[in-house]
Amino acid sequence: MGTKTIGVREEVYERLRARKRPDESFTDLVDRLLDETTVEWRDGFGTLPKADADELEQLADRSRSRTSTALSDRQREAVTDLTEVQSDDETA
Repeated sequence: MGTKTIGVREEVYERLRARKRPDESFTDLVDRLLDETTVEWRDGFGTLPKADADELEQLADRSRSRTSTALSDRQREAVTDLTEVQSDDETA
């Protein structure tokens, strides 16, 4: 397998060197660090405790309800305003 040379700033090199284990090459270090930071997004699913999940669901339901109510109120106000404008146009 071939190799590639990359350039890193001095401070990055020092940070890498500080994390490098005595028996590790820089390639091994970079490989290890990449493995540690690679996260499978599905791994966290289903780990929320039931009580927290229930609370989150209740909060979401309340938020949806408030949003729905606010939208309905604004629609009623808009219809009322339009009706008043049409009534004014008809009497003029």
